[in-house]
Amino acid sequence: MVKSDKWIKKMALEKKMIEPFAEEQVRKNNISYGTSSYGYDMRISGEFKIMQKKTDGSFIDPKKVDENLFLPVHVDDFIILQPQTVALAKTVEYFRIPRDIITIAFGKSTYARCGIIVNITPFEPEWEGYATLAISNISSLPVKIYANEGIGQLLFLGTDGQCEVSYADRAGKYQAQKTITSAKI
Repeated sequence: MVKSDKWIKKMALEKKMIEPFAEEQVRKNNISYGTSSYGYDMRISGEFKIMQKKTDGSFIDPKKVDENLFLPVHVDDFIILQPQTVALAKTVEYFRIPRDIITIAFGKSTYARCGIIVNITPFEPEWEGYATLAISNISSLPVKIYANEGIGQLLFLGTDGQCEVSYADRAGKYQAQKTITSAKI
């Protein structure tokens, strides 16, 4: 069952499920963020790692990512993501997912209509941390990505019971991440 805005507000305020938490949807001159009817529109921070284009035969191994492939960038307002480029970024919000909840994440349609794809994996029961987002510009033009504004929407799905083994129980590799975290095994 998808959780409502009332449930999201209650969990965010009482259980600190989302910090900082925007209780209402913020839109004025922004790509929207905050509580929506059945979800939460999360923001992207100004911290990025831009994947560098290499012509020396380099490749990416998801089992052993070379951090030298990424250029760290910090901005206050926006970055320009070049065509056919991938950036990793982190959310403004820190999440604490309850044991009986899983999320499904989607990129914002505002960015999708500009050729930006945001890949966000589900937040599993009892996962917590700042989410690392993979942002791809699949368009043929550079696209402006705004820091501290909406980047994706989370839907919270509840169950009748709790999972047998949570992400925290498994000591998941991305548990309680505070920084942009590349792939690891």
